[in-house]
Amino acid sequence: MSVGDKFENKSQDLGGKAKEAAGTVTGDEELRQEGKYDQAKAGLKKAAEDVKDAVGEAADKVKRSVER
Repeated sequence: MSVGDKFENKSQDLGGKAKEAAGTVTGDEELRQEGKYDQAKAGLKKAAEDVKDAVGEAADKVKRSVER
């Protein structure tokens, strides 16, 4: 996961938390749900990037062992 992707995901997560909090304080259920959605979306992106990174690392290990 690139630094830019990490920053974007973290800002989306934090923005979602802010929306959720604002919705809770103001009683705006739609805003609260939108905030939860933003957080979930950021979490899914992070999980997908983590899997991608793990697969890449595993492929590198296999490649290095074959080259020996």
